[in-house]
Amino acid sequence: MSQATDKVTLPVTDNEYEIVIIGSGPAGLSAAAHAKALGVKHILLEAQSYLADTIYKYQKGKHVMAEPSILPLRSDLVFTAGLRETVLGTWQSGVASLGVNVEFCKRINFIQRNETTGRFDIRCEDGSAYNSRAVILGIGLQGNLRKIGVEGQDLDRMQYTLADPDEYINETIIVIGAGDAGIENALGLMKQNKVYLMNRQTEFIQCKEGNRNLVLNAEKTGQLTICYSANTVKVEETGSEPPLRLTYSGIDGNTTILCHRVIARLGATPPRKLVESFGIVFPNDSPSSVPVLSEHYESNVQGLYVVGALGGYPLIKQALNQGYEVVETIMGRSIEPVDEALIKAKIKDWKPQLSVSETIALILDTLPLVKEMSKLQLRELLLDSHIRMPKAGSAVFNKLDYTNTFFSIIEGNVDIQIEDGHGTKKIITLNKGAFFGEMGLLSGRRRAATVLAGDHCVLMETPRNSMLRLISAVDNVRQQIDNWFVRNAISTYIGPMLSPSAIDALIASGIEKRRFLTNQILFQEGDEADGFYLVRSGSLIVSKKGGRGNQDKILSYISAGNYVGEMALINNVKRSATVKAAVPSEVLVLKAEAFKEQLALNPAWRESIEKVMFERIRSNVEQDNKTDEQSDMTHFLLREGVGEASDILLINESMCIQCNNCETACAETHDGTSRLNRAAGSSFGELHLPVACRHCETPSCMKDCPPDAITRSKTGEVSISDACIGCGNCERNCPYGAIQMAVQKPPKMGGNLLWLLLGIGKAPGDRSPDYDPNALKKAVKCDLCAGSSGGPACVRACPTGAAIRTSPDLIFKSVAIEYD
Repeated sequence: MSQATDKVTLPVTDNEYEIVIIGSGPAGLSAAAHAKALGVKHILLEAQSYLADTIYKYQKGKHVMAEPSILPLRSDLVFTAGLRETVLGTWQSGVASLGVNVEFCKRINFIQRNETTGRFDIRCEDGSAYNSRAVILGIGLQGNLRKIGVEGQDLDRMQYTLADPDEYINETIIVIGAGDAGIENALGLMKQNKVYLMNRQTEFIQCKEGNRNLVLNAEKTGQLTICYSANTVKVEETGSEPPLRLTYSGIDGNTTILCHRVIARLGATPPRKLVESFGIVFPNDSPSSVPVLSEHYESNVQGLYVVGALGGYPLIKQALNQGYEVVETIMGRSIEPVDEALIKAKIKDWKPQLSVSETIALILDTLPLVKEMSKLQLRELLLDSHIRMPKAGSAVFNKLDYTNTFFSIIEGNVDIQIEDGHGTKKIITLNKGAFFGEMGLLSGRRRAATVLAGDHCVLMETPRNSMLRLISAVDNVRQQIDNWFVRNAISTYIGPMLSPSAIDALIASGIEKRRFLTNQILFQEGDEADGFYLVRSGSLIVSKKGGRGNQDKILSYISAGNYVGEMALINNVKRSATVKAAVPSEVLVLKAEAFKEQLALNPAWRESIEKVMFERIRSNVEQDNKTDEQSDMTHFLLREGVGEASDILLINESMCIQCNNCETACAETHDGTSRLNRAAGSSFGELHLPVACRHCETPSCMKDCPPDAITRSKTGEVSISDACIGCGNCERNCPYGAIQMAVQKPPKMGGNLLWLLLGIGKAPGDRSPDYDPNALKKAVKCDLCAGSSGGPACVRACPTGAAIRTSPDLIFKSVAIEYD
């Protein structure tokens, strides 16, 4: 509801307006409604013949959410979560009852400010013209939909919107896009069609929590199929039924699906050429960038304001708030942004004397990483982040921690403690304006170094998902993080002795980012050397021809943060081994000539690289001479995903007497529910991998947990808290079947004697269950018997010592494979 009750009377003529609002989306409608409530002479111009074009084009029956939930609503229009039709009807009634001045079929093609009068001339394609003191531009992005950008993007059955999912029956339909629109289309279509949903990522990070939960549950129940890490290669006509063939590259390589239609929901880009013709400036050339705006939504053109999706805020509640606030600003009425109190609470311990606006300006001036973000975008980032003020000398995080948040240094400095594989130690000091934590953010692996806070250190800590959204939305942020990842990887793993200028030269030569799917080859034995490969995420396998049958012998395993490809570059020879991705991986490639040039200019670096190279050659020769059985064992371990684990349960079957004490002890420790299945799982020779949690370095179970009930300690233990709501997402996401849904049983109450003496427990002969079998099931998994002395109960209960828990590096070393 409106927060203002007093009216504003302005001396204007019938041919002029105080405010012209362009676009009747949520922001424009809210602005027009508030202008009417204040008695301001206004007009709302809409290009279509109806209100709220974007919402109008939502699919029939779509549930419209009121996000973000933490923000209150400011608007003279009513808005609550509900069906598309209800929301539109409520707004239409509100506009009519308020008497908002609106004209339809008015498509703007000219806006110019008269510097003499300070007023705007506005013209439409139909020749009509308007004059105004201020303009609110809320035209959205609906007319600039992104296409898939591959062969077949304009075929007849290739579409980019969906009005009514009930229109299609008994079809195979592919939906491309894992944002809210794509998910909602897939959910609407799956009731009467076979639906595939293409997600380019390995998780859902661009959608609302409610949609994420719905689509994951739909996959779990078999109502649709989700294709992860899926990038469209081409769409073709088949000339028969079904009429289309879509090829995509995914986890298992190129895959083809026959379908009746493809619906791509890839968002939209600003109508940049039109907006720039109005004099509005964008910060860079990126197609996804938004105009430069003040905290009060004013563009670089005085009096011309941008609100809604065009300003980078597509959520309805945000847009409604902006429409209200911008009218208040235009009318000279002091109003704090709706998120002011929330942000103020976050910064109060750091800069209590500064306003939020002053603090944001300070952060923008301090952090080069965010300099191309608007103040509005930074406000949103601050809502997700926390300001930390650690004591000097305290650890921000320690080497080998499993945390993955991202840190920006607002004040003071931090010291990064680096130690290479040869015991050489080095301290790198990062000062105000720098950032760190990008290696854990991007790779998901353990922290590569210990970071200690310096004097007067102030940090902005941002959650992983928020940073991933920012990286995907702001090109400059992604480029800076890519470059810094290379810089830190060079300093940490490759050349701690290199000067900053040498590292700058390597980066300036150009870095290529490449993605590889599982088992996809980076380069093959005998190839020409094309560059030096830094593993940004995932892991790689180095192998050589000569194994049993057609199977290569595995020489080494390279994890994220490490490198490969130096041998051929140093020796000026062809590749001596084949390297492929063990899991979906991303690498950054330094150009061969730039790498060689810096080797020549830095003898100490060359000596260090050669030392590692000679050790690798020695190890590779040893592996090449190993028996086929050892090579087969290595293939088995990698195939079973052991390289992803941090702590894994193994059973030596030659010592196991099948007493099942391990399962029994686990059940007794965890209220009657065993967290392992000894008999299940895979075996190779005498080695058995039972089904039990492996505490993966990048836990799939942690993806898409609505209440964030799954956490991992700094030592790697992955556990589920009482916050679990029983959605089952983790059970579905675990690739090893190590999570089960179970009723949490109460502790045992004792035997008949306790009942006779104290009345505790059940009476003799009472066969009723100890718990309600219909109670909500929650996720349970191995927690390494956290809090129990002596370690995991399964290992302690084994009478022969057949069961052990160990780390992958020790497993691989036992079969003599290098594990970096």
